[in-house]
Amino acid sequence: MGLANLASVLLGLAVLYVLKQLLSSRSNRTPLPPGPKGKFLVGNLGDLPSPGTKDWEHWAKFKQSYGPISSITILGQTIVIINDVQPAFDLLEKRSAIYSSRPHMTFAGEMIGWESITAMQPYSDRFRTYRKVIHQVLGSKANAARFNPLQEVEIRRFLLRVLNRPDDLVQHIRTEAGAVILKIAYGYTIEPHGRDPLVDMANDSMTEFSKAGTPGAWLVDTIPWLKHLPGWLPGTGFKKTAAAWRKTLLDTIEKPYRFVEEQMSRGTYGPSYVASLLEEDTSQWTAEEERVAKWTAASLYLGGADTTVSSLACFFLAIASNPDAQRKAQEEIDRVVGVHRLPTYADREKLPYIEALVKETLRWHPVAPMGIPHATTQDDTYSGYLIPKGSLILPNIWAMTHDPAVYPNPMEFRPERFLGPTPELNPYTLSFGFGRRICPGKLLAENTIFLSIAQSLAVFNFNKVEETGKETGFLPGVVSHPEPYQLRVKPRSEAHEALIRSVEVEHPWEESHAREIEKV
Repeated sequence: MGLANLASVLLGLAVLYVLKQLLSSRSNRTPLPPGPKGKFLVGNLGDLPSPGTKDWEHWAKFKQSYGPISSITILGQTIVIINDVQPAFDLLEKRSAIYSSRPHMTFAGEMIGWESITAMQPYSDRFRTYRKVIHQVLGSKANAARFNPLQEVEIRRFLLRVLNRPDDLVQHIRTEAGAVILKIAYGYTIEPHGRDPLVDMANDSMTEFSKAGTPGAWLVDTIPWLKHLPGWLPGTGFKKTAAAWRKTLLDTIEKPYRFVEEQMSRGTYGPSYVASLLEEDTSQWTAEEERVAKWTAASLYLGGADTTVSSLACFFLAIASNPDAQRKAQEEIDRVVGVHRLPTYADREKLPYIEALVKETLRWHPVAPMGIPHATTQDDTYSGYLIPKGSLILPNIWAMTHDPAVYPNPMEFRPERFLGPTPELNPYTLSFGFGRRICPGKLLAENTIFLSIAQSLAVFNFNKVEETGKETGFLPGVVSHPEPYQLRVKPRSEAHEALIRSVEVEHPWEESHAREIEKV
């Protein structure tokens, strides 16, 4: 594209924008939600969070200036920021029929390919099909409970890995989460004593998604025609990045699916989500049916693994900094379960303090602080404000879980807030999303987090290392993780150490599928 043509395109866009603004100002007397005044042509482009910043903190400041619901406009695109529980429930829950779609994201969705994953689907027949298929596996407590024995074994193996290499705590969390969800989705057994290629591939994909899907991080999402610029032009490095990240994603989708196909052709496969679908007469499948099988399976393991890792990494960071909470939890476990066995799911109702720890973990730092943007499918009004069709809706979950009117002293990690006769708002209603876009793996995630916390505290003490003078912060991204940290992790006693090691006798290690996946 020559400079003259580029100038013509820019001029055309400017004219269209001015016309749209003039027409909308004449036809719409209902104002948009309040927000900063935009500039000529570009609107509020300068009000987006800077790259690499924590967007939840950036948007939370809008509540101080403009109230619980605010907006900005960029080249005619309205973005509505919700910083308060009440409008989030009023719009995303009670009016979910028109607030449940997703915006078209040029960079993450179209250029990389994430538009095919369940979380990024617009509200459509395909999305409903995705949800229906996933619901058959994980949609009820009874269905999710089928995987309890698998989770119990893998969490016990996690404890053993931590005992043997306590400095690699977060890597062990990734291994545990990957082991559970890959077995469920594909019948895949991970490498037991080292890094696994499929777990690493999934981690890479989710790290890239977290960067790619952050609203405002990529100019091409705001000005989609930039995708047509030649890659040699300055400022188009995003095209090379998108191509590399697309390859990672497609490998992550295709390889485990083909692995199951090859296992089934040899008659050596185990039970799994994909196998249950492929046991049907796939010779009659359409391309759409194969697409549904591939991408719903990937939704299970890509979404489930990374969010669980974030939650547990936040928990261990918090519990090491709160010895009183750790002591209370261990006292409850010892009283209810004893010291000669590990807690199981059967103990859950009798461990209210552990349940409160799970809730406080999800509140203290939500895994997806800004969720994933919603999009409106028709015009709406709320509190006297217009929310136009096609608006992006950004629910600031972090701001909601740190609202002192809902959670007093919100920066404190205090499980007691969920106990007693007047508990504070259950963060499950916030942290897993809203309405028809609520996380389909919510029940499985709850189970994994609960048992990981209960069994870890039953056998280990967690303490901070020497003070460095700097508190551990959190990394930006759609899924936010703590900054790297180190803890001192030691078994509570020799008897507890023996209890950890007993898993190798009761559940011997299986042979890994790592070599097979590398050949696919």
